[in-house]
Amino acid sequence: MEQDLSKTVTHLFRNEYGKVVALLTSKYGVAQVEKIEDAVQDTFLKAMRIWGYQRIPENPTAWLYKVANNGLIDKLRKAKKLTYTSSDYLMESTTEADGFWTDNEITDSQLKLIFACCHPSLSTEHQVILSLKLIGGFSNKELAEALLKKEETVAKSFTRAKKKFREEVQLLQIPVQMGLQSRLFVVLQVIYLLFSEGYAATTGGQIVKRDICYESLRLALLLKKNRYCQHPNLNALIALICFHASRFDARINADGELVTLEFQDRKLYNRELIAIGSSHLEDAGTANQPPSRYHLEAAVSYEHCAAPSFKETDWANILLLYNLQLQTQYSPMAALNRIVPLAKVQGVEKGLAALEDWKCKNDYQQVALFYTIRAELLAELEREFKPDLERAISLTENMLVKRHLEKKLADG
Repeated sequence: MEQDLSKTVTHLFRNEYGKVVALLTSKYGVAQVEKIEDAVQDTFLKAMRIWGYQRIPENPTAWLYKVANNGLIDKLRKAKKLTYTSSDYLMESTTEADGFWTDNEITDSQLKLIFACCHPSLSTEHQVILSLKLIGGFSNKELAEALLKKEETVAKSFTRAKKKFREEVQLLQIPVQMGLQSRLFVVLQVIYLLFSEGYAATTGGQIVKRDICYESLRLALLLKKNRYCQHPNLNALIALICFHASRFDARINADGELVTLEFQDRKLYNRELIAIGSSHLEDAGTANQPPSRYHLEAAVSYEHCAAPSFKETDWANILLLYNLQLQTQYSPMAALNRIVPLAKVQGVEKGLAALEDWKCKNDYQQVALFYTIRAELLAELEREFKPDLERAISLTENMLVKRHLEKKLADG
């Protein structure tokens, strides 16, 4: 019972945290963002206590908003920031978060907050950290993994970002036309990172957090409805999300265990999502500009979706796509992931050599994926791989991935 309640609250935290924060920030202003965070976090702790001996409300989102709203009013009164009666601040409708679009205005509360967080007075790093903290409820650990930074660095950056946000932004007033377009690329990065955490969760007992993934897709599709946000990169990002999401049902077996790409039942792939992704990728033409990381990653994901089997995957084309990505926008993790198709195309020895080269250029000691790939390649050559696999297990915080690696170690 307690475990089920914990899962429910975790699910709601991921799905509703950003909505409640966004609504309260729209209502009370950016100056109160720290008190809003505290009120929302207190509300989820209260939910854990109260719902343990009472039924979960039929509309938990409305309950969370109301309790957080009342808690915030108390905090503001104690700080002498509020003199009105609480009835003046009660939410008139629980559907406020749904929002709607005109051709030049953003009214969805979460997108509105993301665009506000991407204010040009903040650095790009601060824009991303602020957005993912307030909208996604990301922990410092999750952000450190996503941005390849240390946790203490992320924590300090978030504190500085909030301070500047309060001083520079003040109101959630979102510009139109050129103002929206100038912030679009960072907004897309936020949605991409939001999806990435949902698709390959850093911590916890799930490998896929579908709620986060579908929320990122919802936000991306909402952007498409605004004429000033039309851009090839947006179409490519939607395609990328659709291709990855199409494989959800094949990633976990009936026993709740992780299934790697090699052993996935491709009949379980969602062909409707693949078709939607293909359509958006076709609309994502870049004319004379080089393709973005979203284009190239979407193309890689499409190759996996389209391959009749793991053995028939076009690894040569995937390697080419990784090479293009590294030429246009180098990323240590993209370089690490490239080693898998490199080994498939040029042989395991070439893959190990590339892995050693990557090791010399990057801080590999805390990167579980480095040891996982190395263990796989050594196992193919029938060399000692267990120390690397053990190291990967020790660095992995996602329990589902950890159990998968532990099973491989036991079978080896």
